Amino acid sequence: MSEAIPYARLRLLYELGCEFVARHELEELVPTIVRRCRRVLEAEGAAVLLLDETGEMFTVPYVSQNDSEVAERLREVRFPAAEGIAGLALRERRSLQVDDVANHPAHHRAVSRATGMPVRAMLTVPLFAARGPLGVLQVVNPRRGSFAEGDLAFLEALSGSVAVAIDNAWLYARLRESEASARAEVGVLRRDLPRRTRFPEIVGASRAIREVLDLVESAAPVRLHVLVRGETGTGKELVAHALHRAGPRADRPFVPVNCAALPEGLLESELFGHRRGAFTGAIEDRQGVFEAAAGGMVFLDEIAELSAAAQAKLLRVLEEGEIVRLGETRPRPVNVRVVAATNKKLDEVVAAGGFRQDLFYRVSGFSIALPPVRERGDDVVLLAGHFLARAAEAQGRAVAGLAPDAVERLLAHDWPGNVREIRNEMERAVAVMGPARELIHAADLSSAVKVNSRNPVAALVAAPSPLAAAAADSDGDLREARARFEAELIARALHLDGGNVSAAARRLGLSRVMLHKKVRRYGLGQFGRGPGNDR
Repeated sequence: MSEAIPYARLRLLYELGCEFVARHELEELVPTIVRRCRRVLEAEGAAVLLLDETGEMFTVPYVSQNDSEVAERLREVRFPAAEGIAGLALRERRSLQVDDVANHPAHHRAVSRATGMPVRAMLTVPLFAARGPLGVLQVVNPRRGSFAEGDLAFLEALSGSVAVAIDNAWLYARLRESEASARAEVGVLRRDLPRRTRFPEIVGASRAIREVLDLVESAAPVRLHVLVRGETGTGKELVAHALHRAGPRADRPFVPVNCAALPEGLLESELFGHRRGAFTGAIEDRQGVFEAAAGGMVFLDEIAELSAAAQAKLLRVLEEGEIVRLGETRPRPVNVRVVAATNKKLDEVVAAGGFRQDLFYRVSGFSIALPPVRERGDDVVLLAGHFLARAAEAQGRAVAGLAPDAVERLLAHDWPGNVREIRNEMERAVAVMGPARELIHAADLSSAVKVNSRNPVAALVAAPSPLAAAAADSDGDLREARARFEAELIARALHLDGGNVSAAARRLGLSRVMLHKKVRRYGLGQFGRGPGNDR
């Protein structure tokens, strides 16, 4: 009989080794471990206690127990990792054999009370892996009354393989989660690609702007009129253009009107047309916007500025599909889709009596809210790069991109003027940068962008080239100058390739792994966040 026990244990080690190779899921692997340990050590119970994500609490997710009710109660137990015999073993990184658990000073009696299971004797072995402590492996209450000599040594021999197997299973689970996340992201990008082709004028990759594009896609084919809401400069007219190009009226006219830019009398004439002699200066009959846009789309910007009379006439357009020119009484049929825009909370204007409620309901059949730039995260970098390229082309300048310090400025600024402010800033930066410069630096940006109470960043001194700038800022230190130059060169390559790490690595003659390391070293992660990034 004495020879059968060593053989059984050797057999267990062999079989568990096979299990470790064949199985990667914790839910399959660990129950096998505890069940086999309980059997070979002839004990009432065995369990793996794992640390939770905080590392401060023990959980008991895997139990092999004679009494199924006790096993169920154990799975619900959580107790501090600093307490109990398990906590002592883990803290002191040593295995413990306790033959009289009830009288041991570290015994955690609350666990016994919670499970209703008296524990007489216990073996506890800590489990450690490369990433740190995992928990403990415990076997309790041997059926023969006490643990035999060699039981603890056997459990210790097994614990190393168990810890590695649990750690590998955990890593495997993380890899599967990462794979699922990557697949989901690829799916989003694939779905987003046709939309990017359809809406190239809307620049951005943030979740907020993707939600806007989803709404544009939904609204484009339907016959409802649309209300676009957003702060000044968020790109409301761009959304109107996108709605027009993606809809069934794309081959018909798109006519924009800024309701706040024209006096009341001229605005009504502009929208609805007039008859000769209707007012001083009306020397001939004239079509209004709604007639000129026949079959197409009319974009009414700042619709909240319409007068009461103009609101009444617009309501007639939306409800009856007809207009009456100034100076006439005969209605004329029109067939247009209206997209209105406002930077005001139109429902509050309605409540205050400044806008007709019935018109509000008509014009907001479909509503799209545009997020301000401050809520779009790293889109500011994409927008700045987009407008920088346009400004450089328009001004006949060769500009490689944004230097890292300029990116810090852009990300720190609140952009109260939103997209329009970014465009203006890039046009101004291109105009003021020195003739020999290749990158836009913080020193090229206006004082409004430089000064920000949330994240003040000192501007770098303008220099004729990245290498000269690095040397000027290094105080004679060759390694520092080289690092600055390398950081600017990498930033330039990433910008030119739209954040695509593989393409930038080929441009620089580096491996992708090496480029990733350098990006992290120099804090250039913001350049790799665009839709073309393959990190």
